[in-house]
Amino acid sequence: MTLETLSPADDLDADAFDESVLDALAADDYGFNVWGGDWCGDCQRQLPAFGAALAAAGVSDDRVEAYPVVKGPNGKEGELVDEYDIELIPTVVVEDADGEELARFVEDADISIAEFLARRLADAEATA
Repeated sequence: MTLETLSPADDLDADAFDESVLDALAADDYGFNVWGGDWCGDCQRQLPAFGAALAAAGVSDDRVEAYPVVKGPNGKEGELVDEYDIELIPTVVVEDADGEELARFVEDADISIAEFLARRLADAEATA
């Protein structure tokens, strides 16, 4: 199963994003774990723009893991859902090269996923 909603939006290119956001996402040692569902309205609304931001930042596919989620009788089900305590989608977890979680976006914010994560990653860098 794939996560089609993570495919970059056709109407967004690098010019649509703030350069500082793209720079934050492009850092070589970040890995992006993305949980979502093609059936989910929040995912349909947010993940195509995030996919476009990752593409505009030059983030290679090998640094992005997409985990499709389905609705089960007891909540969300899918690969690593329990291990990462995924309850709402979309959820994006950014990890460093050692697998340490640096930032987490969960379901909704007043800003885009890319901008939200860029701010958290800047905070993490500032306190490192």
